[in-house]
Amino acid sequence: MSVEKMSVQAIATEKISAEKIGARPIVTRPTIPATMRAAVYRGINDVRVETVPVPVNADGTIDEGEVLVRIDTCGICGTDLKKIHSGSHTAPRIFGHEMAGTIVRVGAGVEHFAIGDRVMAYHHIPCGECYYCRKRTFAQCETYKKVGCTAGFAAAGGGFAEYIRVAEWIVGKPGKTAGLIKIPDDIPFEQASFIEPVNTCFKAVRLLDLKPDETVLVIGQGPIGILIAALARRTGATVLTSDLYAERHAVAAKFGLHYPLDARGDVVAAAKAATEGRGADVALVAVGSDALIRVAMDAVRPGGRVMLFAATQHGEAIFDPAAVCMDEKTLMGSYSASVAINDAVAELVFEGYRDGSFDLTQLVSHRFSLEQAVAAIDLASNPQASSMKILIQPQR
Repeated sequence: MSVEKMSVQAIATEKISAEKIGARPIVTRPTIPATMRAAVYRGINDVRVETVPVPVNADGTIDEGEVLVRIDTCGICGTDLKKIHSGSHTAPRIFGHEMAGTIVRVGAGVEHFAIGDRVMAYHHIPCGECYYCRKRTFAQCETYKKVGCTAGFAAAGGGFAEYIRVAEWIVGKPGKTAGLIKIPDDIPFEQASFIEPVNTCFKAVRLLDLKPDETVLVIGQGPIGILIAALARRTGATVLTSDLYAERHAVAAKFGLHYPLDARGDVVAAAKAATEGRGADVALVAVGSDALIRVAMDAVRPGGRVMLFAATQHGEAIFDPAAVCMDEKTLMGSYSASVAINDAVAELVFEGYRDGSFDLTQLVSHRFSLEQAVAAIDLASNPQASSMKILIQPQR
């Protein structure tokens, strides 16, 4: 055959896309150990760092629709501490729910998440169909009350461990917001670990429907109090903050909160002095103290609203019922997160870090390794003037 008779064509002159050949990037499957370290709740005031099994099936797999996450950061929440100190939950358990990390296993049927994805996980997600979900009081849904993340034992969040297993109703389906949120590469795990607590605070602020001409008093300037106050300020309202410690007011000032009240003084009088004698339009109680409910009720004007945010233990509180009836003051509460605002909260946390307007890493005062978890819980249980958000970071 002569050369002239051959049809010469360019070979491979254009790139062959992955779509044309159905190729996917090669992802190395991480090696998962059989055991891990975890801070295990063994009874009232009894937490021990132990070696426990990684939360997978006996054959090393996880179930359909689930993911396994290697924890990078988990914040210590006041509700974790109440469970540890009150004995409200049976032992053993592994608490921790303000958590972020990296996916290391995906179960069958999970198509919208992959190994290597950086994520944060909510531990509660509602069914979306029951009476309470239809009324958008998601925290009262029976499915919501189930915990969908575990590090072993009875499900309790599991963030105080190296790995957590995330249930399928938390992972969700493609195109539907559930409880597993992807974290962009430019957002630190520390910032992302605040998404769940920010959601709870944002939910409370939205329920109040604040107006720019209103004055808000936030009682307590721990991490949650500062989050609530900073979110209230973003509505345009004037925000007064009350706390015992000048150090906490200094942190609050980084979030534009410049009207501090000394809680050792007369907060009610100070709130009235700042509002031409009326009292605040709204008071939010971000401290778990029943005695402060009366303070809040006295500090708001006739027709004002008082929001309880930290009253998560049953008890009795004294306040004047005529203040509700004759003075038309409203006493209300807000508890846990709302799935309806998951996307908005994630955007707020991510963009707030990028532009510096809501850099929540400024709230972190202490970082502990998992081996130091008992000391971390002790410090969080006995807060000091200089202690704010305390993190446990298993990879330290």
